Amino acid sequence: MNWKLHQLDINNAFLHGYLDEEVYLKPPKGYNKAPDRKVCKLRRALYGLKQASRQWNIELTKFLKKRSFSQSFRDYSMFCREQNGKMCIVLVYVDDLLITENDEEYIQRLKIELDREFTVKDLGEMRYFLGLEVSRTEKGTLLNQRKYVSDILQFTGLLKCKPVSCPFPKKIKLSTDEGELMSDPERYRSLVGKLLYLNLTRADISFSVQQLSQFMACPRMPHWEATLHVVKYLKGTPDFGLFYPSNSKLELVAYCDADGGACPFSARSLTGYCVFLGGSLISWKTKKQKTISKSSCEAEYRCMCHTTSETVWIDGVLENLHITINRPIPLYCDNKSALHIAANPIFHERTKHLDKDCHYVREHLEAGFISTAFVRSSLQIADIMTKSLTDQQHKFLCGNLGLVSHMQVQLEEGVKKFAPNFKAKPAYLQITSD
Repeated sequence: MNWKLHQLDINNAFLHGYLDEEVYLKPPKGYNKAPDRKVCKLRRALYGLKQASRQWNIELTKFLKKRSFSQSFRDYSMFCREQNGKMCIVLVYVDDLLITENDEEYIQRLKIELDREFTVKDLGEMRYFLGLEVSRTEKGTLLNQRKYVSDILQFTGLLKCKPVSCPFPKKIKLSTDEGELMSDPERYRSLVGKLLYLNLTRADISFSVQQLSQFMACPRMPHWEATLHVVKYLKGTPDFGLFYPSNSKLELVAYCDADGGACPFSARSLTGYCVFLGGSLISWKTKKQKTISKSSCEAEYRCMCHTTSETVWIDGVLENLHITINRPIPLYCDNKSALHIAANPIFHERTKHLDKDCHYVREHLEAGFISTAFVRSSLQIADIMTKSLTDQQHKFLCGNLGLVSHMQVQLEEGVKKFAPNFKAKPAYLQITSD
């Protein structure tokens, strides 16, 4: 909608919270006004107290609710206010706030009120937020973490390494008991933690990070080498990010895929899904299933259940934003047996061992909330979340995820400025049910 995004930072946020419990503090060194054998009773929170962050959140929530904001029950960090056809949205991350509205005057008034109550630092329009770089034009918004990738390359000493074309080698098999133990396991944990945070905008490394996260307790040299392989992949794609076109249709589409018995240690399957709002990727995950599936069909059905749950949550968040989504929401799966189980209750004999929560899919299918559809494995976008792929297939699916280069977007914008009639290839490809 091309609304401006404003960023604020609360000064000394935790000091604004009032304590509900009785907390006493020894007089700090250098404070001579306290009588002997006396202690201080705290009325407000201090940095370092366990209650500090909670009490600050309570004060901020009170402030916003007094000004007619309603707190979302789907995402407690989101506050919305709608009056006279104008809507304001506030997102909170501890002491960092993002504000957007279709009325610039109210945003300025809200900033003044926040500053009067708490004292704030106005950082203007959002450009860099919690490691995320935000580039906005009339055509859309690009999110990436270029600087964070550069920091990872510097941390590993691979700034001048030769890039690789795929994040995870196809034939690699990692084990918990093969290979030499690392002398400094904390270095491995630190690097995997950085990759986990990078996954905020890099859905293409979701599978790799999930695989590497399994060995945090006792990492070995083969695990470290596999992690460095991911970093070498990032060297070749440092400015990749997610592009959100401003002309995208407000329609939800979900893809889900499972890799049956993928874990060699527990025989559990992997769940992978990605949810699109129009052509924009807004949610994705790679996760090991909690129970062992007896067949690939069962693994796919459990995956459909997890994806449906995520779709219901996203629909609820959009409802809080007063955005109505067309139903049924398409859910694409590449396993026909799982689709039949979801649609046909006669499969009782084959599915009576499944938990009741697995039939969550069938319930929402009958209610008209989702509609299931088959998609060929070669066009299954969620495939990138569950397995390592060939270079060609990996690049193809990255394009369909909406991952584009920051340089590519800048180049297209520059060309259009000086040659308005030039038609560039689309930054991403949208797969249809065909």
